[in-house]
Amino acid sequence: MLAIFKSKPLLDEAQAHQLIALFGWAVEHFDVDFFLKHTRIVEPTVQDFPDQVSSVEQMAHTVFARVRDYAGLQHWPVALLPPQQMPMQQTFPSFTLSGGLRGEHVSVLQQPALPIALSYNPNQINQPQDMVASLAGSLAMILIHQVGKLPPGGQEHLPVAADVLAVFMGFGVMLSNSAYHFRGGCGSCYNAYANRQAALSEAETIFVHALVCYFKPEYNGAKHLKPHLRSLYKKAQKQLQGIIKSSPDPVLLALEERSRVAIPG
Repeated sequence: MLAIFKSKPLLDEAQAHQLIALFGWAVEHFDVDFFLKHTRIVEPTVQDFPDQVSSVEQMAHTVFARVRDYAGLQHWPVALLPPQQMPMQQTFPSFTLSGGLRGEHVSVLQQPALPIALSYNPNQINQPQDMVASLAGSLAMILIHQVGKLPPGGQEHLPVAADVLAVFMGFGVMLSNSAYHFRGGCGSCYNAYANRQAALSEAETIFVHALVCYFKPEYNGAKHLKPHLRSLYKKAQKQLQGIIKSSPDPVLLALEERSRVAIPG
């Protein structure tokens, strides 16, 4: 008999497999060893962001430092500048890394004359999760540019790929929580300029976040999500389990095998 009340998957099949393909691209090109051994699910907690700040600029710099370090880019030549100091345009510097791509053992063989300039949105002072997600997305785009490997679908898919890579780097909670903003209510409560420009929908971001957490079972991926997103997370988990069981992706199978032998170091 047909199940009358069979639940609908979170994403349609094409969407799910496109995101899995992008996740596979991230696995292939952006330091899977760091992902397995060191990537953490970054959470909006005092434990992950313990710094006390007294100004917008100080907040931006402390959040940037945390995001950069959690992403494993602490030795990359990236500098955070206030918006008014950002150059109108900049040339991406040429530099070579030694010791891998991400992590504390990475070094820059020859520092560029000028670092990569990155800025922040001062309107996000009261929306720190948007700031974290925005900075993570910017760092993801820098990673893509440096590695030079376009995502499946090519150049036009770069914004989506940057969001997927930011989730791959552990920032799925913040990207999910800031993927959509309710625009109702009193006009004084809503600030469109503070909101992050998300390339993935809530459901798509949640799906990638659940995929990352599949390989990080020590984390409760739903714990710090907005309440209405937790049911989406459960649907994502269920859909992923079905995909992995019925038509397993070779990249996921290989990563699962590697995750069993990865030793945190």
